[in-house]
Amino acid sequence: MTDPLAQLPYVEGILTAEQVAATAASIVAMQEPCGAVPWSVGEHVDMWNHVEAAMAMLVGGEVEAAERAYAWMPTMQRADGSFPMKIVNGEPEDERGDVNMTAYLAVGVWHHWLVRRDIGFVQRFWPTVRAALDWVVSLQTSWGGIHWTPVDDFCLLTGSSSIYQSLRAGVALADLLDDPQPEWELVGGRLGHAVREHRDLFEDKSAHSMDWYYPVLGGAVRGRDAFELLESRWDDFVRPGLGILCVDTNPWVTGAETCELAMALDTLGDHRRALTLIQDMQHLREDDGRYWTGWVYGDEDEADGEPRNVYWPVEYTSYTAAAVILAVDALGEVAGHSTAGSGIMRGTSLAPHFAELGLECGCPSADSLPIS
Repeated sequence: MTDPLAQLPYVEGILTAEQVAATAASIVAMQEPCGAVPWSVGEHVDMWNHVEAAMAMLVGGEVEAAERAYAWMPTMQRADGSFPMKIVNGEPEDERGDVNMTAYLAVGVWHHWLVRRDIGFVQRFWPTVRAALDWVVSLQTSWGGIHWTPVDDFCLLTGSSSIYQSLRAGVALADLLDDPQPEWELVGGRLGHAVREHRDLFEDKSAHSMDWYYPVLGGAVRGRDAFELLESRWDDFVRPGLGILCVDTNPWVTGAETCELAMALDTLGDHRRALTLIQDMQHLREDDGRYWTGWVYGDEDEADGEPRNVYWPVEYTSYTAAAVILAVDALGEVAGHSTAGSGIMRGTSLAPHFAELGLECGCPSADSLPIS
């Protein structure tokens, strides 16, 4: 009989397969009976973090729990294809549809396909994915960004960068099922161009580390440009031995952001720094596999009078645990063991990067170039 732990990811010297299994079990312990995975026990659900938790449970060996998480999602989709921004006890608390959260199901379903190769699962969720992405692409601006919600007139760089990955996953699913979606490819080309060339047109959230590394993590920025982007604010956000800051204004390192930066580095082949980051954030781990969200560091007597050297907020979060598992899976490919889903952030299995066709931002489009 095959040892189930033998199938789980690990990274030598950082986390064992048994520890990964314990962390996956800690996410399951937070899952609600309906299948929803909240941020923490008693808190709200958002679909992006819910999908991330499902992906982590899947590679952590909790297949049934992961599939219950996916099965719940169609029950919350509205007629226009969107999902509510916040859900509490199965009811919308914030009715606005969030484009990034709505789009991310495509990544989760593609990830499930990579790990399980279950075509029936893909076929079951394809209508939900298709409706979700159709709604998302309808909110693109002329310059390529995608409005955060239908009632907000700005675009978020982190969210749009993630949507770029979701569109590539959606096109990969469409190709798998022979249901072409050329509009998604056109929107993806414009969106990738905006993330690469027009970051100044997005809402200014530059204090947040996510806005710094997500253009790389989402896949729109690659190669030398990606290295230069990550170097540009490395010292602003990275705190050696602790992790990375959530925002550059507070002495607060957070585990999820640290692991996401590690995965962004992995996409560039920078495994040394990626592994160091995963190691650095392990001070947030409890022996039972749970993870604190973050750590506030510094001198206790600083002028603002705020407490220092404490876990904050005082909670264990599903999304932090999920980010750890996915980062371990990604880096396990070079430093331990990984699953078939380990390349989901590198994008090696996704649809090809989109051509910059039909740009409406004033920049030259690929379709206007002469064919050699």
